[in-house]
Amino acid sequence: MTVSTLDWGTTYRVTVLDLGLACCGVEVMAALEGHRPEHLAALGVDTVHAAGEAHVLVVSGTVTDAMLPAVVATYEEMPEPRYVLSVGACSNTGGPYWDSYSVTKGIDQVLPVHVAVPGCPPRPEALLDGLAALHRLVS
Repeated sequence: MTVSTLDWGTTYRVTVLDLGLACCGVEVMAALEGHRPEHLAALGVDTVHAAGEAHVLVVSGTVTDAMLPAVVATYEEMPEPRYVLSVGACSNTGGPYWDSYSVTKGIDQVLPVHVAVPGCPPRPEALLDGLAALHRLVS
């Protein structure tokens, strides 16, 4: 059975936890906590503030090697099924800091990334497109 993006909100509910680690986190917050929460409700997206309640982890911003254990621990606390959205150049590849000794060269080196949203920083709408892409992937 194929479900269109417009029907997703009536078919599936997903819980999203944002790990806003740097500037991309502001764009993600604008999308998830912005002035139009009815848009997220229409997509079937609920934001949560605890890893034990989330099925989608949004990693946005620069992941440093010092922060990496906390990111991995958050992922491991999430119940199955769990999915990862990597948002922004820094989270995807290390961004302009890729050659730094202290920056993880992309969260996909450590966690299974299901959807990567490009940009530096990506617009809030790009996160919504990423959530729609995740829906297409799992449906």
